[in-house]
Order: sequence, then structure tokens, then C-alpha cells
Amino acid sequence: MIFEDLTEYVAALPPAHGLMGLDLGDKTIGVAISDPRWSVASPHETVRRRKFGLDAARLLKIIAARDIGGVILGLPRNMDGSEGPRCQSTRAFARNFSRLTDLPIGYWDERLSTVAAERALLEADTSRKRRAEVIDNIAASYILQGVLDRIGHIRSVQ
Repeated sequence: MIFEDLTEYVAALPPAHGLMGLDLGDKTIGVAISDPRWSVASPHETVRRRKFGLDAARLLKIIAARDIGGVILGLPRNMDGSEGPRCQSTRAFARNFSRLTDLPIGYWDERLSTVAAERALLEADTSRKRRAEVIDNIAASYILQGVLDRIGHIRSVQ
């Protein structure tokens, strides 16, 4: 099931399972995972995009191996908040993926997540080649950490 509202998404999550964050690019999918207590997001891997079926199979394999209870997709809105072709592509991916799993799927505004990831890698003096290899899963971890922080805030005010 796909959720637009984060509070409804959280309500649908099974307890004590990690979450998976995805940064969908044209050529790669950055994957991050959280701990089962939803406190820390960690970069996991970068999946080279081929065909949807192969990409989805790899993601489902990670989900099974890491005991994932929900998926978050970075939604690449324009800086003015509007949605363009990349958002449409992300929503299409979510619809297709939701046919393959019963896990809750949600979205997170990913504006500037790749910029933040790039800045962190530059500050760590990461080589250009290494940055290219890991930028997507680092961006996915920024996306997922944003969700985890928001979930922590939602829980603290309830």
C-alpha cells in the first residue's frame, strides 16, 4: 500500500522491523536501511538499474535478508515544491513495486539530499571515483534519516 501521509505510513508499519530508503536515479538506485528501532539510517548498497523486474528482485532480496518492514522513496520535487517528470517516474516505480510486496510504501521530499551527501563526501576528502560509487546510497541514507527523525518527532508529541 502506498501512503502520501507519513503519519498514516507509520501507523501501517509493523514494529521491530527496519525500514528501507531508496534514492531512485536514472542509472542507479541508492539503498539505505535502518535499525529495527528506527533511529539510525545506514547506506547499504547501490543497485545498478537494468530492467524493473531485475531491480525489484534485488530490492526484494534485500528486504527479505534485512527484515525490512517498510519502504521510503525519495520524491524529487522541484525547488518550488512542484512535481516534474522525475516525480512521475518515482510514483510509477512505487505503483509497480507495490504490486510485488505488501509492505507499506511512503514518500519523502528529497530536495537537496544529494547535495548534502556530496558535501559530506567532499568534507571526508573522498575521491571523485569513490564519490561516484557511493553518492546514491549516501543520498538514500539522508532521505531515510529524515524520515526516521520525523517519526521520532511524531512519536514524541503523541
